Formats: sequence, C-alpha cells, structure tokens
Amino acid sequence: MEYLLLIVGFVLLIKGADMFVDGASNIAKSFNIPSVIIGLTLVAFGTSAPEAAVSIAAALNKNADIAISNIVGSNIFNLLCVLGVTSLFKDVVADKDVVKKDYKLSIFCAILLLVLILVGYFVGHSFVLGRIGGIILLIVLGIYLYNMVKSAKVEKDTKVEKSKFNVKDVVLVIVGLACIVYGGDLTVDKATVIAKIWGLSDRFIGLTIVAIGTSLPELCTSLVALFKGENDIAVGNVIGSNIFNILFILGASSFICPLSIGIESIIDLMILIVGCIGVLFILNDFRIKRYEGISMLIFYLSYCVYIFIR
Repeated sequence: MEYLLLIVGFVLLIKGADMFVDGASNIAKSFNIPSVIIGLTLVAFGTSAPEAAVSIAAALNKNADIAISNIVGSNIFNLLCVLGVTSLFKDVVADKDVVKKDYKLSIFCAILLLVLILVGYFVGHSFVLGRIGGIILLIVLGIYLYNMVKSAKVEKDTKVEKSKFNVKDVVLVIVGLACIVYGGDLTVDKATVIAKIWGLSDRFIGLTIVAIGTSLPELCTSLVALFKGENDIAVGNVIGSNIFNILFILGASSFICPLSIGIESIIDLMILIVGCIGVLFILNDFRIKRYEGISMLIFYLSYCVYIFIR
C-alpha cells in the first residue's frame, strides 16, 4: 500500500504541474505579463508551498534543524538536481536578465542568511537566526517583489503573445497547485515510511527525502514547462523558489521563533553557496548543456554521500 500511495503521489505531482503550468502561462499572456515574471513569482511561490508548510510547522514546534535543513536541502536540490535533470532532456536556456539580476540575488540571499547566522553567533555566542534577522529577510523580499511589480508594468509595453482571459485558467492553477501540494505531501510521507523500513536514519531522511520531496513540485513543474516550450517558467520557477524559500519561509519561521542552528546546517549552507557560484559560471553563456547538467548531478550525489557518512 505504501508503494502504491507513493505512485499516486507522483501522478498527482505530474498532473498537477501540467495543469499549473498551463494555467499560469495562459494567465500571464492574458494580462500581457511575460512568462519569466510569472515563473519568478506565482509559479515559484506556489511550488514552494510544501517547504513553507514543513519549515513553518517545524518553527512552531521549535525544531530549528528541520526548519533550516529542509530549506537549505531543498535549495541545493532545486539548483543542482532540478536544473541538472531538466538539462538532460533539453538544453536549458535562461533569460539574460534573470541570470544577471534574479540568479545573483539568489546567491546574495544565501550569503545574507549565512552572515545573519554568524552575526547571531558573535552577538549571543550561539548560531541563531533571530527575529531581527527574520525581519531583514522579509524586508529584502518586500523590496524584491516591489521591483518585480515595477518590472511587470514596464514589460506590459513590450510585445508579448496575448490571449483572452479565461476563468478556466484560474481553476487550472488552483487545482494544479492543490494536486502539487497534496501529491508532494503524500510522496514525502510514503517515501519516509519506506526509507525507515529500509533502515535509513532520521537525519538522512530529513536532509534528503523530506528536502527532495518538498522540491518535487519544482522538478515536475520545470520539466513540464520545458517540454511545453516555457523555458522562462522552467528556470524562473527554480530561481524564484530558492529566493522565496530563504527570504519568506526562513524569514517568517525565524520571526515566529528564533532558530538555533547546528554547525552541520551551516556547512550545508556553505555547500549551497559554493554550488550557486559554480552554476553561475555554467550560466555564463545563459544555457545549461547536457554535460553541464550531468556535472551538477554528480556534485549533488557527492553531497548526498557526504551527509550519509558524516
């Protein structure tokens, strides 16, 4: 039954992603908004719902390790696996402005998070992301969204393929997102049960299965978007999710309850920053080729081996 429900979860994820991308893409066109902006906002925030649920719930239960390891693990998976796997099927082409602005912002967010944690150590002699740090992250998110809205208004004057607004597209987005969130939750639950049957530790399950499971919406959405020719949604979804994960989810989580952070999570955060910088070099020509995607997947597998043996 566990294996059967795991398959059901995957089906819901794939079908939900299909509906979600269709609806979001059509809505963008009906309002004359470029797909890249929809990918960086609506799609990114929507597919990050599982991470938000897990981390905020963990913060409320004062389980800081799960709250931050879920986000850092998910961001590493998004960056290396989602883009890596997607590039195996087709070259991933990234918008120049997204790489120069939004992707570099995602790197800044990871570095900012590390700096805030280290400041917590120098002030209180313990690695902690406090309420002030959470407020700073939320302020940066507010500035980012404000600039996105300004950008959307400017982009309305450019030529974008336009279509008529249809309520059906809104329904597709809502139903698709519901399928993605429920499918992701079901997949994580059943994968965790199966992993425990196999004798894997809770720490390994948290850093891999839970982090990967909550990132499955991003993977399915990006793959479906790529096959539908929506490169901007495929790439924007990943970058936007990573920004949203740090600025909103950890910002809100630490505002609710200051997060005490273990040294292992700090090491994971450093690995994320190194991975971000490495992928920035790969995106130098605004494209991720198959062999580059394979190198990203090898890096991720090496990370999985590291957390398994540490």
